[in-house]
Amino acid sequence: MNAEKMNVIKWIARIIAMIIIVIGLPFYFGYGNPLPFAKHEYIFYDNLWLTVFPMMFIGLALGLKYEKIGGYLIVISLLIGFLASFFMGKGSSLHLLISFVVGILYLVVGYYKSSKKIDNSMMKDRKVNR
Repeated sequence: MNAEKMNVIKWIARIIAMIIIVIGLPFYFGYGNPLPFAKHEYIFYDNLWLTVFPMMFIGLALGLKYEKIGGYLIVISLLIGFLASFFMGKGSSLHLLISFVVGILYLVVGYYKSSKKIDNSMMKDRKVNR
């Protein structure tokens, strides 16, 4: 993949992440008490998602600067939430797949950047060794 396509992917992921943050945070805080395990009325499923959502939002924001870290936070937290929902027999939150895709795009961009750094350092080593 060339750098232009990767730049487009990076900006698509960033724009979608910013939209999710702007729209999603009011819903998260509008839940009432968004702290997990704060109320005894919350069942484990509620507490799980109240733990996953902050990790997802932190990953979305962190991914704007550090793509790999943000991508891993998003993908791992949502994967845990999706798997728990599946095994508990609860309905899956398909709208969260958008955030999951953003996390994957962050990982693609992050690994592309690190591979370019390795390639550049290898080229410098070859020039020095000659």
